[in-house]
Amino acid sequence: MTTSTLPTTTKTAVSGATVSAFRVVVSFLFVCHGLQGFGLFGGVDGAGTAVPFGVWPFWYAGVIELVAGAFVLLGIYTRPAAVLCSGIMAFAYFTVHQQLGLLPLQNMGEPAALYSWIFLLIAVLGPGSHTVASILRRR
Repeated sequence: MTTSTLPTTTKTAVSGATVSAFRVVVSFLFVCHGLQGFGLFGGVDGAGTAVPFGVWPFWYAGVIELVAGAFVLLGIYTRPAAVLCSGIMAFAYFTVHQQLGLLPLQNMGEPAALYSWIFLLIAVLGPGSHTVASILRRR
């Protein structure tokens, strides 16, 4: 049996900060992924090509990745936004990647599968202790 030397309030503060840092890093990367659909960071083909406006489902996925990812990044409506991010990545995995092969390593769907599970975890854990919403509540 192991015992912790940290008081409960310190453990809570550390875990809240850890969850916040995890949320910020993951959602920042996700927002960058969404921006690729609009031609930034090399675009969808590495040459700066953007997804044409309104093309289903890719353009809409980029909008969701950008907006919902930003909400998660800032800690505003984190749980519903994270569920939406998780769902869009599950949709991407099963509609785009799954038909190319059984396993994520075979069908290049590893990022979609990981993002789906990571955002589901964020939805369950919540935003952590450091959010824009908590700053606004303090005022």
